[in-house]
Parts: sequence; C-alpha cells; structure tokens
Amino acid sequence: MKLEIEIGGQTREVAIEAGEAPGLWRALIDGEAVEADARLLRPGVLSLLIDGCSHRVVLDADSADPTLHLGARRIPYTVEDPRSLRFRRRHAGAEGPAVIKASMPGRVARVLVEKGQAVAAHQGVVVIEAMKMQNELKSPKEGRVADLRVAPGDTVASGDVLAVIE
Repeated sequence: MKLEIEIGGQTREVAIEAGEAPGLWRALIDGEAVEADARLLRPGVLSLLIDGCSHRVVLDADSADPTLHLGARRIPYTVEDPRSLRFRRRHAGAEGPAVIKASMPGRVARVLVEKGQAVAAHQGVVVIEAMKMQNELKSPKEGRVADLRVAPGDTVASGDVLAVIE
C-alpha cells in the first residue's frame, strides 16, 4: 500500500507491506526501509516496536484536525491515498497534456469550449448525458484545448478521449 502522509508539516511518501510474521511490517519512508512490530491495543491505539524502542501511538482521526499522539507530543497529520479522486485532482499533471476521458458511456449533450481556447482549471469542457442525467467533465488544469474529439450528439463509450488540454 502506498500513501502520501503529511506529518508535522512535512510530506513523506510511504509504502507499507506485511512482514514475514503476523504483526511485523516493513515500510519504505521516502525510500528508507523501516521494520516495525505493530499491535493494535484497541481502536485508535497502537503499540509499535521499532529498533528495540517501544512507542504507544494514539490516533485522533475523527476530529477536524487529525492528530497523532506520541508520548507527550501532539503531531497533526493527513494521509492521502494516490488512488483517491481527491489526490489525483490535486496532483493533476501540471506538466504535459491532460486527457479528458468519458467516465461512462453516453451521448455528448454540449461542448462548452472550442479547440485552441484557453481554459481554467476545473472549467467545464464537455457535458455527457447518461441515464437521463447530465455530467459536466472539467479541465484538470489550466491550459489550452489542444484537441477536441467530439461534437454535440456524438455517442461515446467509457474511456473514450473527448479532449486534450495542454
């Protein structure tokens, strides 16, 4: 499992995998390997044994500002899964072309831009009608419409490329 964790104001890439025995875990934190024996004492409370040092960790994940309690230290944190929509939107490629694909089969109801037109991030580009509902597909970044591959009335399949933003 790969995650992006912001802890104490610093963002770290973390990959976690199960070790050879129950409770043993191997993590790569910014490329550095760490092995830990982790036990769940009760929901939200972990006992960690790392390099012979014991740590009691309390996760306060339900509050508006998630906090990790490590001894007397309170450390704010956020966890983002690269597979999540929010992560992908936040990390939409600032460099290189961005492809807008049909998320479902349907009919193109409206095209809101023209080829060559400048667009803002999250500006509507194409409206797809599927199952009597209209879904506006938006530009993932600021740029210019480099390619527009559909017109109103076209039928599209899931995954078809509708437009390219550069």
